[in-house]
Amino acid sequence: MKLRTLLLGGVMAAAVAVPAMTSMAMAEDSLYIPLLTYRTGAFANSGIPIANGMHDYFTMLNERDGGIGGVKLNVEECETGYNPAKGVECYEGTKGKGALVYNPYSTGITLQLIPKASVDHIPVLSMGYGLSAAAVGETFPWIFNVPATYWSQASAIIRYISEQEGGLDKLKGKKIGFIYLDVGYGREPIPLLKQFETKYGFKLFLYPVAGKEMQNQGSVWLNVQRDNPDYMVMWGWGAMNPTAVKEAVNSGFDMSHFIGVWWSGANSDVSGSGDAATGYKSTNFHGTGFDWPAMQDIKKYVIDKGMSQLKDFKTTDANFYDRGVMNAVVVAEAIRTAQQMSGKKVINASDMREGLENLNLTEDRLAQIGLKDFSIPIHVTCKHHDGGDSPMFIQQWTGSGWKRIATVKPMYDVVWPMLESAAADYIKDKPDWKTQTCK
Repeated sequence: MKLRTLLLGGVMAAAVAVPAMTSMAMAEDSLYIPLLTYRTGAFANSGIPIANGMHDYFTMLNERDGGIGGVKLNVEECETGYNPAKGVECYEGTKGKGALVYNPYSTGITLQLIPKASVDHIPVLSMGYGLSAAAVGETFPWIFNVPATYWSQASAIIRYISEQEGGLDKLKGKKIGFIYLDVGYGREPIPLLKQFETKYGFKLFLYPVAGKEMQNQGSVWLNVQRDNPDYMVMWGWGAMNPTAVKEAVNSGFDMSHFIGVWWSGANSDVSGSGDAATGYKSTNFHGTGFDWPAMQDIKKYVIDKGMSQLKDFKTTDANFYDRGVMNAVVVAEAIRTAQQMSGKKVINASDMREGLENLNLTEDRLAQIGLKDFSIPIHVTCKHHDGGDSPMFIQQWTGSGWKRIATVKPMYDVVWPMLESAAADYIKDKPDWKTQTCK
């Protein structure tokens, strides 16, 4: 387990480039946030900008505002390499330090932490990933997956495809391919897609990509060419994404009919194919770029002061850096909500859970924090830990950047009963599982 403790601000600026420092996590006058990051390993190209985005936003709050509610943020990174066993090790090594919330940044790690954190009473925020059933707040009081589950996201993609065809009834007889990283993350939406296959009459083709084959997908795309799907949906990550995009281009697939999950929509996923990838689409729930006041404050208070691993915004993948910023915003706003609800400035994990469960990130609040129109509004309730039927964006690669082209709502009326059923299945063999009752 590799830890990096960053009491973000002032004299600790150099910590961003130093592997390990004496932990100050037990300080009573700070808010301790462990970050499970992966700056190394097969997915580091994605993990590094995400980690930097989270780090830089928290640092900016400390430098500009003195923290949150006058209390500094004490952030400790623990390197997981995107490995579930290492993620659990990081959790066990930091949970006793007053951890407010865990951001696993891996569905595999999230699945391991759900039963642990639910017993230890420390909230887990798997922002837009993880176990879809955890959206059911009555069953999973300590788990949050705002702004949408993978099932909601998959349903929004299917809805978007149907809109291109003229309606859900026009999906009958269509062929939809699903190419996915063959791990828990990639397999997560398959149960929903199979039910939708039956419900709407399209033919689903599954194309798993093993981790060791992420950069060698020739045989997979031979199968795609054989099946000739009308649309392709991708649940990829890391090196799998640009490889799949290049294979799609080389096989002559209509790139406007190729739609990725929001982990398959980074600049690095398409830039290698340049103009040839024009038309490729992915979902998203936040903006891409740096033209927001909060981003300029990050530049002023963090990057320009040498307190970031970045020398300039141009050196990072905008989409995933912004994803890290968005994650930090959710954490920070939940802390602020918890402080207001509890009347305490130095909150604990139980207070943080209340803050997350009552988070209401409105358009007005986004504007107040310098991120107007950056994100979809997020409203969490006791019952809906996924933010309910929040819409998501469809963005399209233009050859040089991303353009937001549509806003699509999930088919929540269909998805929610499936989530409730999956949640019930999860705990049916766990007689000691603690639930809650929502009014």
